Amino acid sequence: DTTADLLAVCGATGEGSEAAILACRAFIEATVQYHDAVSDRKNLKRLICYPQSATIADGRTAFLAWGEANSGNAERMNELPVVGLVRALAEKYPCK
Repeated sequence: DTTADLLAVCGATGEGSEAAILACRAFIEATVQYHDAVSDRKNLKRLICYPQSATIADGRTAFLAWGEANSGNAERMNELPVVGLVRALAEKYPCK
């Protein structure tokens, strides 16, 4: 429901966390695919400009680092998860 919730899913570790990690990866991949499709099809300004070499794992790492850096920001943590994820990826992979 919130960015904090997605961070909890993406940050899952240990035995039994495989489903959470797969859900996180799917959310990241779907978000980026939608961003790319919408911005390319409608000639909209891109928010995320990642290199060809970037992986979903890189996106997860960037999101978790962003989440840690913003953990005290209640407004950010209560946003829709897609908003928090795009903020994190845009910060990691800004467009020039």
